[in-house]
Amino acid sequence: MEQYVYKNHKKLRYGYTTGSCAAAAAKAAAFMLLSGQDVPEVELMTPGGVRLRLKVLNRTRTSEESGCAVRKDGGDDPDVTNGTLICASVRRTREPGIRIDGGKGVGRVTKPGLDQPVGEAAINHVPRQMIRENLEAVCRELGYEGGLEAVISVPEGEALAAKTFNPRLGILGGISILGTTGIVEPMSEQALIDTIRVEIRQKLADGMDYLLIVPGNYGIDFLEEYGHGLDLEDAVKCSNFVGEALDAAVEYGAKGVLLVGHIGKFVKLAGGIMNTHSHNADARMELLAVHAALEGAPRELLQQIMDCVTTDDALKYLKEAGYLEAVMGRLMEKMEFYVNARAQQNLELGVITFSKVYGVLGQTALTEDLVRKIGDYRLRLTREQ
Repeated sequence: MEQYVYKNHKKLRYGYTTGSCAAAAAKAAAFMLLSGQDVPEVELMTPGGVRLRLKVLNRTRTSEESGCAVRKDGGDDPDVTNGTLICASVRRTREPGIRIDGGKGVGRVTKPGLDQPVGEAAINHVPRQMIRENLEAVCRELGYEGGLEAVISVPEGEALAAKTFNPRLGILGGISILGTTGIVEPMSEQALIDTIRVEIRQKLADGMDYLLIVPGNYGIDFLEEYGHGLDLEDAVKCSNFVGEALDAAVEYGAKGVLLVGHIGKFVKLAGGIMNTHSHNADARMELLAVHAALEGAPRELLQQIMDCVTTDDALKYLKEAGYLEAVMGRLMEKMEFYVNARAQQNLELGVITFSKVYGVLGQTALTEDLVRKIGDYRLRLTREQ
């Protein structure tokens, strides 16, 4: 694609999704099968309104089945599927209508709560619709009234899946065929947010009414030491998107959420900053300093805090001066206030924040109750197994 967007002062090229590749390959294969003609290129209108013209590779044709492939181009978006072949084979069937399935390298859904039911190929509903509509259009154009079956495969899919969230989500054997607009926006945050939403929905479908949410590996490592019945398998990783994770928990009907995170990210929650990426906002030292000031800390200490690069350095100064406990108490109150404001009082919410140097720094009022409820879920699951 030769469409671009400017992000962080860089010119980045758009790409197209695995769903677009699958639909284009299936359309080309169907046309070859029903017309007997070779199709070196195929045109595809995406749901996002962008028209693509794509090269068709690995073309094969018999009287009963045709196969084609389209190479995924993610543009300037870092994606493990970039450059891989998305293949489609199409054959005639006796039964009318369009049937869509996944073959080698396309994952199979094994847990509830995902876009497709358990047992189905991990081809999401928008790509399925794209495939179906394009095959129906080919049938109309060529006057074919019988049925077609399209099988989507990805030769490298099983190996690529190990680099994705699929094994964690219970999608086994390959990658997912994805995309809602058909177009990949480079450096888009939406793809990660969508993954977080899927994992939250899946946890709730598994009966986990109280969610355990951590930003990333620091939180996971901490849980290994923290114990108290919390299991790493139960944690949803939200990256920097704390606010979006809370939004999804409310939307999908969770009863409560326990947030566990390093002070370097979670101190920002005390300022109402729900996207904790440094590109979005920092304010770590400012928040630590203002609450130290409200506790009567001297100017010299405040300046030391403001000059710090890491929160652990700032905590060292607070601890040495005897202000750490009081400052953390104030910060936990503000964290509790802002996460409840984001959830609009629709969730039972708890927050644990920690430092790799100083361990647990603080927790909010409902934390122990939420730890127990999340632990009860794990115990119930263990008994059922």
